[in-house]
Amino acid sequence: MSSTLLAAALAIGADPTPPLPGFRPAPWIGERVREEWVADGVRAVALAPGVIDPGKPTRLIVYATPNGNTIEQTIGCGPTAGLDWHFDIQHVAAQVRRYRETTPGENVVLACVEADGLSWPAWRRKHADAPALVRKVVDALRDWVGGDGVRVALAGHSGGGSFLFAFLDSGDALPAWVDRVAFLDANYSYSDADRHGDKLRAWLDGDHVRRLTVIAYDDREVMLNGKRVVGPTGGTFRATERMRERFTKDVTFAESTAAHVVTRTARDGRLALLVHTNPENRILHTALVGEMNGLLHALDGRAAFGAPRAYTKWVQPAPALPPRPADAVGGTEFVRGLEKLTPAAREAAIAKELLRGNLPDFLRTFAKVTMTAPDAAGKPHSATIEVMPDYLAVGSDADFVRVPMTPRTAALVADAFGCALPTRRVVDEVYRAAALRLTPDPLTEARESPLSFLRHHALVEARRASRAGLIAGIKKDVVVTNRLTEKAGRVAIYGWHTPDGKPIQPLSLVHHEGYVDYSHGVRLMRRTVVVDGTPRDVRHVLYGADTHRLLSDEGPITRPTY
Repeated sequence: MSSTLLAAALAIGADPTPPLPGFRPAPWIGERVREEWVADGVRAVALAPGVIDPGKPTRLIVYATPNGNTIEQTIGCGPTAGLDWHFDIQHVAAQVRRYRETTPGENVVLACVEADGLSWPAWRRKHADAPALVRKVVDALRDWVGGDGVRVALAGHSGGGSFLFAFLDSGDALPAWVDRVAFLDANYSYSDADRHGDKLRAWLDGDHVRRLTVIAYDDREVMLNGKRVVGPTGGTFRATERMRERFTKDVTFAESTAAHVVTRTARDGRLALLVHTNPENRILHTALVGEMNGLLHALDGRAAFGAPRAYTKWVQPAPALPPRPADAVGGTEFVRGLEKLTPAAREAAIAKELLRGNLPDFLRTFAKVTMTAPDAAGKPHSATIEVMPDYLAVGSDADFVRVPMTPRTAALVADAFGCALPTRRVVDEVYRAAALRLTPDPLTEARESPLSFLRHHALVEARRASRAGLIAGIKKDVVVTNRLTEKAGRVAIYGWHTPDGKPIQPLSLVHHEGYVDYSHGVRLMRRTVVVDGTPRDVRHVLYGADTHRLLSDEGPITRPTY
């Protein structure tokens, strides 16, 4: 198991009160994570350091995703066979981790924001109150990390610039707590008529620590499929020229050229316009961000702009189920050993074993379940999900034990494996599709004891009688639900169906998130869902106006994880 996964497992067993409320351990780099749909059509994922030092100032970097890219693709990960190439082009998280390394005097938190439909320009056209909504989003994210006193850097790539300009349009002046603005080939919508230049110039002059960075390239003659990629007045080269012309009314730029990059700076370098001359007329759009360290340079002018990548050691691995180690302990021995541990140490031990791949091979072959539902207009849709055939267990095929765990541990493992937790509707559909529907075996004594985990597992195995296939009716599922917004710090459980198809456990949030008993189970589903023949991320399916009914019976899901 990698050192970063080990750190995540150990974090599970640390002080149950996270450094930042609402955050939980992430699988990699010792970070903590929080995810929600924070406004109409806006999803946010924040990555914070494992420890927040109250003696240091906190910096929040709000990064608006480019058109067509998810938050996860924008955050980035290492390449692996079959992985979409978008995961290996921006590496925003790795660049921020490198910035943390070079700026130890700050608590640095990254928050990536994504528009429903993966287009900020389209989202803005849909919302007449977009500027006010964007300001609401940034205010909400500031509250996530401490509110007053938090310094904010606003950055965006491609269509993410529409998010930045909406923020700029939300008031007569930028707030004093914004001290960085970075347009990473993202300033298409710059407008003198909307006073963008006036506001940015006044903001820059308001405090000597503020910095505006614009990175673009000469895109005027770039061709794709025989056509120019920008129109006769469009593109970021022309937008940057408009910005330069506006700023020259108030400042005098110093100009230099190196490695095909023209750099114009003013205000002691706090205003910087960098334009790649692009002599080969290549599409450099995202290369400016990932290959050339664009975000890192915008955050810290000391970091050189240009290749090679300066952050490679901070790139997290791709989510995957690791192979089972040859020296892995058997399930029975492992669960017996949990009896002497504290609840926190028990969770850490479970996380460690699962993250190192100590789970039976049969769990690695997911089962497909197809679900159908109409949208609001009555148009039918179908979704095919892939779920583990049984609940998470530690051990081998010959010696495994199903292991109940807290929702924070379950969410950590799900993230590391590229999976998600189910909803109530998914649990119902899995039961209907199951090849093995067993009768529940409730216990009444020592419900929270690991020895009861073993006892219940033995009862289930006796009923299963070595039969294989998708199994149901043996556990209550840990699920996601919007009710987690109303009752923070709880675990949502549902299911344990009887032979008549009715669940013993209705959706319940009565227990705090640290409660675990023998009846709880964690069945993971892959994050990729095929909707009407097209692969989609489960987060978008759960939220989408036309798709959420496929997986949810309580409307769009705004809290898709713990």
